[in-house]
Amino acid sequence: MTEDSAAAEKAFLDDLVMHRLLIPSGVPGVFGRGGVFEDVLERFDRFVVASAAGDGAEVLRFPPVINRRDFERSEFLKSFPQLAGSVWSFEGTHEQHMQLLAHVHDGRDWSGLQKMTDVVLAPAACYPIYPMVSGTIPPKGHLFDVFSYCFRHEASGDPARMQSFRMHEYVRVGEAEAVVAWRDMWVERGLGMLRTLGLPVGADVASDPFFGRGGKLLAVNQRDQKLKFEVLLPICSNEKPTAIMSSNYHQNHFGSIFGIKTPAGEVAHTACMGFGMERVTLALFKTHGFVTAEWPGSVRKILWS
Repeated sequence: MTEDSAAAEKAFLDDLVMHRLLIPSGVPGVFGRGGVFEDVLERFDRFVVASAAGDGAEVLRFPPVINRRDFERSEFLKSFPQLAGSVWSFEGTHEQHMQLLAHVHDGRDWSGLQKMTDVVLAPAACYPIYPMVSGTIPPKGHLFDVFSYCFRHEASGDPARMQSFRMHEYVRVGEAEAVVAWRDMWVERGLGMLRTLGLPVGADVASDPFFGRGGKLLAVNQRDQKLKFEVLLPICSNEKPTAIMSSNYHQNHFGSIFGIKTPAGEVAHTACMGFGMERVTLALFKTHGFVTAEWPGSVRKILWS
């Protein structure tokens, strides 16, 4: 990161804090949200729901934690161990409790006195879907609307790169051709939606932050096959714009792992697309200013109608 980029991130974050849109927690990438911020986020979410109302998606809402065994089966740790967040808890004796308190008092590491629980933090809103639809899907497949808090362990000074954030996703499960056509439709739809809000967005082929020596090859393959698209907008950097919406075509990855079959007995394909809710909200403030009453009339007509 250049000094200019770091300065731009700090300046934008300082403005957000000054206007009580974000409230620092003392941990990078973890913020409280002010009332005005939440109002804009919720209005954008209603716009998303209205735009997809005719699709017939089944609405599901999950907590921000998921079954650890399903998470392990998903192979997220194989590709992104650096982003995962697990949940640990104390299950010890009275004597061990006293040790824990002594460690805390002395400022020592007390993690060894906890045990891993059966849940992990959800890395994306779509992850509970794939084990849920294990088995044979209906002839037309599945379409789901999911929304959840998510977690990724990537502390940053960039206010648009939070550790704890919300995603509103749509998930398609079906035959490959239908899934790809749905993915392509949503990329165009999402671009249109965001542009009507005055956001200068563009779409590009992208790759995920795969870990390890094989990560670069996986990223190249993902780009070459055009499995991931991002809708980008410069929030803190013109050189490295921020993805505020993305789509991932998983091919038969989750279908194979969780035994999802088409009526013909073939492994089902899946895709998801999602809006980063905090990122879209930040993009709106960055583009239109910190006083919503002064936003363009065309934008206010959509969000405040």
